[in-house]
Amino acid sequence: MLVDAFRSEAFRLLRNRMVLFWSVLFVPLIFSIGGCIYHLMAKSRAPDLAEAGIPPSMGSAPVNLGDALTLGADAGSNGVILVMMLIAAATLYAGDYRWESWRLISARNTRPNMILGKVGVLKAVGVAAMLVFLAACFVFTVAQAIVFDRPLTFSYAAADWGRFALVWLLGLVRIVQYAMIALLAAVLTRSLLAALFVPFALGFVQSIFGQAGLPLLGWEPGAWSSQLVLPGLAYDTLKAAIGSGEGDVVRPLVSLALWTLAPLIAAAAWFQRQDLSKE
Repeated sequence: MLVDAFRSEAFRLLRNRMVLFWSVLFVPLIFSIGGCIYHLMAKSRAPDLAEAGIPPSMGSAPVNLGDALTLGADAGSNGVILVMMLIAAATLYAGDYRWESWRLISARNTRPNMILGKVGVLKAVGVAAMLVFLAACFVFTVAQAIVFDRPLTFSYAAADWGRFALVWLLGLVRIVQYAMIALLAAVLTRSLLAALFVPFALGFVQSIFGQAGLPLLGWEPGAWSSQLVLPGLAYDTLKAAIGSGEGDVVRPLVSLALWTLAPLIAAAAWFQRQDLSKE
């Protein structure tokens, strides 16, 4: 039954091409085009930089395609991707409230399965978005080699592959965690706009709080209070720990787990009690 819920949600979303474009393709497309323009502008400015006594930063060294993997993992869940993914999350989680279709499908499956099916599709969309962004990173790197007439090479150590896998998986967790706020907002308010803007507003406030609030409150970035209040900080802490191979991982792991599971459990419990006869 859970598989049926997943397949039905995936079937509906795959036919919503506008949502897929904005959630999956828009950011990688802009990054690819913008990267090519950036390389062209940097090349056009090279003579001016040379006259000013600034040596060209690109040189003639080979371009390592392995850098594209690192970039794709590190930036795979950047802020713009998180915001664009809210379009898919809001559509998945609040679309049936918007179109009053819950009463048509709720009799065909259990409510926990319907919620988990939507979450599963969101995970799949997150994987697709990160893979397409990874491809855009390769476009960015290859364009650099072409514009500056530099050779291409590929060097990636075994340790680099392990770090890539962990950081990439952590980025997917961050996307899902961020979208769980949209799920809870959708179930509580039955509003597509709330599912779209509540996570954005909460994330914006948390980012401001993380930059200026911690020093004002006297909180250390690694303290329990900071990690539990700011899942974005927990994500950054874990990513730094993966890169350095050291550092506390328990507190950020607990933070991300709570910010992922608590909204999911709360949304599922509230959804179980909802009257969907008019939705």
